[in-house]
Amino acid sequence: MTRTPATPAPPREVTDQAPGGTTLSHGLKQRHLSMIALGGVIGAGLFVGSGAGIAAAGPAIVLAYAASGLLVMLVMRMLGEMSAANPSSGTFSVHAERAIGPWAGFAAGWMFWVELCVGITVEAIGAAAIMVSWFPSTDSWMWVLLFMAVFCGTNLTAVGNFGEFEFWFAALKVAAIGVFLVLGVLAILGVLPGTSAPGADNLSGHGGFIPNGANGLVIGLLASVFAYGGLETVTIAAAESEHPVKGVAQAVRTAMWRIALFYVGSMLVVVTVIPWNNASVKEEGPYVAVLKYLDIPAAGQIMNVIVLIALLSAMNANIYGASRISHSLVARGEGPRFLGKVTRGVPRRTVLASSAFGFFAVLLSYWWPDTVFKWLLYMTGAAVLVVWGFIAVTQLRMRRQLEREAPEKLVVRMWLFPGLTYLALAGIVAVLALMLREEGTRVQLYSTVGLTVALCLIGYVRQRLVAAKAPKS
Repeated sequence: MTRTPATPAPPREVTDQAPGGTTLSHGLKQRHLSMIALGGVIGAGLFVGSGAGIAAAGPAIVLAYAASGLLVMLVMRMLGEMSAANPSSGTFSVHAERAIGPWAGFAAGWMFWVELCVGITVEAIGAAAIMVSWFPSTDSWMWVLLFMAVFCGTNLTAVGNFGEFEFWFAALKVAAIGVFLVLGVLAILGVLPGTSAPGADNLSGHGGFIPNGANGLVIGLLASVFAYGGLETVTIAAAESEHPVKGVAQAVRTAMWRIALFYVGSMLVVVTVIPWNNASVKEEGPYVAVLKYLDIPAAGQIMNVIVLIALLSAMNANIYGASRISHSLVARGEGPRFLGKVTRGVPRRTVLASSAFGFFAVLLSYWWPDTVFKWLLYMTGAAVLVVWGFIAVTQLRMRRQLEREAPEKLVVRMWLFPGLTYLALAGIVAVLALMLREEGTRVQLYSTVGLTVALCLIGYVRQRLVAAKAPKS
């Protein structure tokens, strides 16, 4: 008796359509998505957080940003491949559920949601601090409440309003970094009035290109990796655009030059124009330090305005991203069902829930800044790396499924698959291992791993319970 060979099981059909068949709108125009992709890589971490990285790594911060930027480009290429093939507001969470299983989609999605909500908190507090410095008679909580109300309200209306806000925020950030780069290049060439060409003096002097050795370079690398967090939001937004596949493909294909120009390019300008050990680089930020060196009037206040814009942009984008990823999870039965309603193309209940969680975390920062809130920050300290790990493993599995069953959907392809996917995975593991070297990052790693394990276990138990209740065929 001959046996018919078993055919491979088709991939799981996963949808994040809301109960009742109501779907999210497609109100984002191509210009919105293009500018979100362009300006989304410019965050407050670049303007402010890069100072600590330069202080640790010296001119070698350029290598740190280049290395971490390469890792980010590989991750974005993998995510772009999957999102172009299957556009979804649940992005990598939906892909992980398709390729690995419901437990993976559950863990990756809720991990990202917590990360974004904590980000909302940090950005609201940072923006409020700038406003208090301008208006000393006001209290921080007033500004936090105002910003939360404004951006929650923005995200409760049509998605086009979110897109319009982000379009102008991104345009201002791009213009600011563009002006900075032009001024910096002119100063390096010695053609800016009052400046002389520094040559390579600041790159090779003051202790050399790597003044603090390998340890300083590692600290700079870790600082640069976390500055890239949030780039995944563009694939969420693409699902609500007029042309989702085209939008994802364009955003991913331009990621390389955007990262090279805005991150690596601006770091190169900073450490070439002024000495890396200039005290104001760490105290006031590298961009303020350069503008002051170039004798730009009111340099500090100019940068405060730009940082405020970057913080508000990130806050707006994080409320949007958190509401969409949680809506996708709820629609797939992996969250509270009452949050699943979509009104006029907007998941208003998940917008409110995400904003409420963010505002509650702000209150925690006032009530228990050194205990509960600190641990909340620690738990998401390495979340971006965990998410990237899920993306890499998912792409390894999904690419083979797509090649076998729907090769026409591979509009965007990961370079040199599977070699570069494995290289990206190795890079993610290497960065996680490097976090063990420093006490502060070590605690963050342990806390994030604990949260990840807990979410994976909850997702797995839930998956088994759902399978047990399912009717036997």
